[in-house]
Amino acid sequence: MSLNDSQANAECAQWYLIQCKGGESFRAAEQLENQGYQVFHPVLRVQRKRRGKLVWLTEPLFPYYLFIELDQVASNWRPIRSTRGVLKLVTFGDQPAAVPSPIVETLREHSVEDDDSKEVYFHAGDAVEVTEGAFKGQLAQLTALKGQDRALLLLTLLNRPQQVEVPIAHLQKQ
Repeated sequence: MSLNDSQANAECAQWYLIQCKGGESFRAAEQLENQGYQVFHPVLRVQRKRRGKLVWLTEPLFPYYLFIELDQVASNWRPIRSTRGVLKLVTFGDQPAAVPSPIVETLREHSVEDDDSKEVYFHAGDAVEVTEGAFKGQLAQLTALKGQDRALLLLTLLNRPQQVEVPIAHLQKQ
């Protein structure tokens, strides 16, 4: 195959959408990549509360979906259906639904890969409720985070605003 043939094939390739089984989009992406397919699985880093602690997790931007680049003629489409984690190729009628390349390129340009643009679970100014401890049931405003495990709150006690420090595990967003 000459260089011009491979360039022509690259120009014929289009992005398609794959629907994954519940919670298996990472597995599907890995399995498809292992089979040699070009896959784009947009993810984001978010902070979630797990067992009372804030932890950083990587989650799919589109749960249950990922993008795959295929050529109508040159690509082998058959193994996709039986790949672990894949539910189906998204179609309109009996034709696979092509996703315009500019959409995928825009998503790639804005994909979150660095730590500067992570989504934080609690932010200063959030309205929170204390779920445990001496202030249980009190509504407060989060003023600052102190490390990974503690937060400063502004509580109204005896008709006066008071700043108190509590464990993050004792807070719930309102």
